[in-house]
Amino acid sequence: MPESSFPRQQARTRRFTLGSPRAYRVAPDGGRVVFLRSRAGDDAVNCLWALDLDTSDPVERLVVDPHELVGDQDHTDLPPEERARRERAREAGDGIVAYATDADVTGAVFALAGRLYTTDLATGETARLPAAEGVFDPRPSPTGTHVAYVSAGALRVTSLHGGDHLVAGSDEPTLSYGVAEFVAAEEMRRSRGYWWAPDGELLLVARVDESPVAAWSIGSPVEPWVPPHIVRYPAAGRANAVVGLEVRDLTGAAIEVEWNPIGEWEYLVDASWGADGGPVLVAMTRDQRCCAVLEADPTTGTVAERHRYTDDHWIDIVVGAPVWIGHRLLTVEDRGDARRLVLDGVDLTDDTLQIRRVVAADDDGVIVTASTDATETHVFHVDLEGTITALTSEAGVHTVEAAGGAVDGTLVIASAGMDHDGWAARVVRAGHTVATIPDLAESPVLTPAVSFHVLGERRLHTALVLPTGADDHTPLPVLLDPYGGPHAQRVQRARAQFGASQWFADQGFAVVVTDGRGTPGRGPAFERAVAGDLAGPVLDDQLDALDALAAVEPRLDLSRVAIRGWSFGGYLAALAVLRRPDRIHAAVAGAPVTDWRLYDTHYTERYLGHPDLDPAAYERCDLTTEATALVRPLLLVHGLADDNVVAAHTLALSRALLEAGRPHQVLPLSGVTHMTPQETVAENLLLLQLEFLRRALGLHHEEVRP
Repeated sequence: MPESSFPRQQARTRRFTLGSPRAYRVAPDGGRVVFLRSRAGDDAVNCLWALDLDTSDPVERLVVDPHELVGDQDHTDLPPEERARRERAREAGDGIVAYATDADVTGAVFALAGRLYTTDLATGETARLPAAEGVFDPRPSPTGTHVAYVSAGALRVTSLHGGDHLVAGSDEPTLSYGVAEFVAAEEMRRSRGYWWAPDGELLLVARVDESPVAAWSIGSPVEPWVPPHIVRYPAAGRANAVVGLEVRDLTGAAIEVEWNPIGEWEYLVDASWGADGGPVLVAMTRDQRCCAVLEADPTTGTVAERHRYTDDHWIDIVVGAPVWIGHRLLTVEDRGDARRLVLDGVDLTDDTLQIRRVVAADDDGVIVTASTDATETHVFHVDLEGTITALTSEAGVHTVEAAGGAVDGTLVIASAGMDHDGWAARVVRAGHTVATIPDLAESPVLTPAVSFHVLGERRLHTALVLPTGADDHTPLPVLLDPYGGPHAQRVQRARAQFGASQWFADQGFAVVVTDGRGTPGRGPAFERAVAGDLAGPVLDDQLDALDALAAVEPRLDLSRVAIRGWSFGGYLAALAVLRRPDRIHAAVAGAPVTDWRLYDTHYTERYLGHPDLDPAAYERCDLTTEATALVRPLLLVHGLADDNVVAAHTLALSRALLEAGRPHQVLPLSGVTHMTPQETVAENLLLLQLEFLRRALGLHHEEVRP
């Protein structure tokens, strides 16, 4: 393919994320915004930038350029904990990919190539701090006098004036301090394992014991001389890591926090320090139907329960909540047909708003992202009396960062839409845009032409992508291109969602993307429709939407329908071709879950329950038991280094298909994880899928369009 082709460009730019600003931090006084961004759309090395707003003409400053610190050496020489964190966060960049600041946002710390650095955000003066090898997740104390970090599973502290020492550690290889366990980072959106007290004199530290968790090996078949990588994987129905909590001072003296004295809680969802000076914990039961807010006494370790809420199905974790506003507790709870803001048990919002994230909350109010239409996400201010003010109105997906909950404070609002590429970021003070932050990401060589539809009795949100310049009468083979499961949406009014779909459309397909039951943004009932069955409802919705769309769009050729997907979308693709060969004539299943007993506890048990208590739920969703039904072409694709959906899923289905005498194809990706950041792999993977789909549907060989 030429350099200007979409597959090459998407691979080279890592899905057009390079050069895009992110990780914004707003100073409490609103005078400074800090963020990460690489220098160009084909540059993977992120730099640290600042925008000073208390000037007549705010201009962004380059604070730290990793090239100036470490030259052109390999930025991917990382400690194991950092590699795991990036995989959990789906981090595709290099250089400075994360940083932390002091409370006033005057200084920042970061890790680079496993080394520890600090920088003055006003002057850009940057220095390397004394630290052990393999620095991971450094965070300064709120006062900025010390920096804590993790190295080799131990928590250490160094002073800005020198003097690195151990605070918490163990010689046991399965015991770590200050690191989030697998399910916390992968499923609960908790990426950290320690928290500074406001005065900078104490640390709340997670102690993670992985010894009960099953040890799985992930090898590299192309390097048989390399020992396999051992991971502790908490598969459904099996043991999780045991998480303890300690309050430690800077000398390492510890007080045990008795957060789970009777074994009621399985998961530590989040932790912080409250305004009264003690740790605040969010705990959840294993069945995820009960959640509680706990407060700990840092001097004794005793814990008191402050609030408890339950749900008949499960409680969804919403970033930023629960949170204390003074002595009032703000939670996000599913009530009626909405995910609502609730203050001390009283609803602040109603069914018109689906809360997505709590960004900031204080006596001035609450800044949230939320949806009134699942295809869009907007920014709202909600005061403590329940008055709602929309802060964005343009169609699209909007995110926000803020230092507090004031409607007239300093906000960074980043917006994606169908009328422009990338993210348009603007800094808003007192309701007025005072600066913009350029997005340096490359624009795709194609522009998605998407029509949005609401279909059928369940009002399924669906996007139709047609070939550029398509006529109004030529029948088109159909390619379903869903994710289709919990946590993620594809049908959003943002161009980035449809780049690959448009490329496939330009090869001669009508591409159909549907968000069915289980996907977010539609309210609790819509999400909970998959309880106990991750197969039937999601597949039914794909086919029902296809039929409803074909009724209004006669160009869809329902005699030639294929499906492709990755992760849950890969599961859905394989499910479709197995269960409905009368409707689905070929499938590409990338990194599919095929047996839910092999997927992790927190995700799987939320929807299917514990396999010992509800084995039928697992049986009805197990693809390996349906192998004899395959009569259509199926391509299975899997990264052999994947530690999230392990390659055993694909291999188990392939074995079952072979035992049933069912022809199929398997494409193993050596050295590839659940992501596919390798440029040549990402490019060729699109081309190989296209070739397979054309051949499987009996399409004429045509030149691949860029």
